[in-house]
Amino acid sequence: MKILGVQLRKPSFNEVTASAVMASGLWLLYVAALHATGGVFEPINAGATLLVIFWGCVCVRLGIHVGRGLPHLALNVGLGAALLGVYQVLITLFN
Repeated sequence: MKILGVQLRKPSFNEVTASAVMASGLWLLYVAALHATGGVFEPINAGATLLVIFWGCVCVRLGIHVGRGLPHLALNVGLGAALLGVYQVLITLFN
């Protein structure tokens, strides 16, 4: 399937699992750095941060590489914004 001229691919289960593990580790590093600097970290922001980090790890497995030009970057940012929009709607509905 192509979106904005970017050829997407279907990642394997192992690739998605590896991306999830990587995203979890990066998120833990972010939380530790924020805690070490005395930053405030609310649960809603923690979820949004994890979602964006996870998307960044998975989008490469889907064939979206931000270094390959504007269509890749636009697709990455657009889909990331859509995910955050859905997250915000769910938080608003269930809060």
